[in-house]
Amino acid sequence: METTCVKALVTGKVQGVWYRRATQEQALQQGLTGHAINLPDGRVEVLLCGRPEAVREVGEWLWRGPEHARVTHVEFNVVETHAPDDFRTG
Repeated sequence: METTCVKALVTGKVQGVWYRRATQEQALQQGLTGHAINLPDGRVEVLLCGRPEAVREVGEWLWRGPEHARVTHVEFNVVETHAPDDFRTG
């Protein structure tokens, strides 16, 4: 199975609005691993690893986020990394 890993930096009103938890739910529904962590500058860093189609689908969802989020920008970078075994938030 082909695996792709993408790191996304999500900007906007994305902390304190359940963004990380909702991202985890989306990723787990698609069978992805990775993480969603708050950064000190107010952004959220998301790592998505798994099937390319699933990574793309959740990557598109990152622009919407949960109901109270207001995403203004998402920067994506394909990364060469060992895919984690689970999806965590921090």
